[in-house]
Amino acid sequence: MRVESFKDLDAWKLSREIKKKVFDLIKAFPDNDDYSLKDRLIKASISVTSNIAEGFGRHRYQENIQYCRKARGSLNEVIDHLITAYDFGYLDEQNLNEMKNEISKNIRVLNTYISLMERKEKRTNNKYIY
Repeated sequence: MRVESFKDLDAWKLSREIKKKVFDLIKAFPDNDDYSLKDRLIKASISVTSNIAEGFGRHRYQENIQYCRKARGSLNEVIDHLITAYDFGYLDEQNLNEMKNEISKNIRVLNTYISLMERKEKRTNNKYIY
């Protein structure tokens, strides 16, 4: 399948699903969220898809890779916030483990995409994607 848009990338598709699940999970968080975990989770999960999309729009391999690395960092940030939510009793262990597994899969897919970009850059000996 030819990739014509960031929406065609498996890493973006998986990130989008994680973002949706995060939004569903935080509905059960208390209204008086003293730790701002809702906001932090929203921002971190949105950051993942946004960085993948922005990186795709760049015309240099290294820029695309850098944005994907930021997305990977945001995925790890989501895990950290979910662990904090678990520690404060906002999230049960089953949901935490399911999310950690899905995020780990997303990180593996994102790492594969990053490696592909690195190999393409070396193989073509060109810093530009297009």
